[in-house]
Amino acid sequence: MARKKSKILTETEQRIMRVLWDRGEASVRDVTEALKADHGTAYTTVLTQLRILTDKGYAAPRQEGRAFIYRPLVSRNEARSQALRQLLGQFFDGSPESLAQHLMKDTDLDLDELAEIRRRIDEAGDDDAEDGQ
Repeated sequence: MARKKSKILTETEQRIMRVLWDRGEASVRDVTEALKADHGTAYTTVLTQLRILTDKGYAAPRQEGRAFIYRPLVSRNEARSQALRQLLGQFFDGSPESLAQHLMKDTDLDLDELAEIRRRIDEAGDDDAEDGQ
C-alpha cells in the first residue's frame, strides 16, 4: 500500500526551502550548489525534491532559457504554522496548552526565556482586549 503524502516538509525539503526563502528564487543548480558543502545533495535529487515541493504547493517554477527557476509560494512562517498544526493534532489532541506544558516540562527553558514567553502572552492578551473594545 502506498504511503500517504505529507503536506508537511521533510528534512530535505526544508533545506531546499531555506535556500528559496533566503534567496527569493533559485535554479536547481543554485540549490544544489548551496547544499553541496553541508549535505552533498545531487542535482537529480534536488530536481526531484523541487518537483515534489511544486506538487505540494510550496514552490513554483518558471522557465528561463533551459533552466527552471523556483520561487517559494509559502512563507517560512506559514510552513511553521502548518507543521505546528499537524504536531498539535497528531501528538497533543489539538491542545496548545498540552504542547506548552510539555515544552516547559521536557525542555531546558531558563527564567529569561520563560519571562519572555510571559511577556508575549501578556502582549497578546492586551491586543485581544483592544480588539474587543
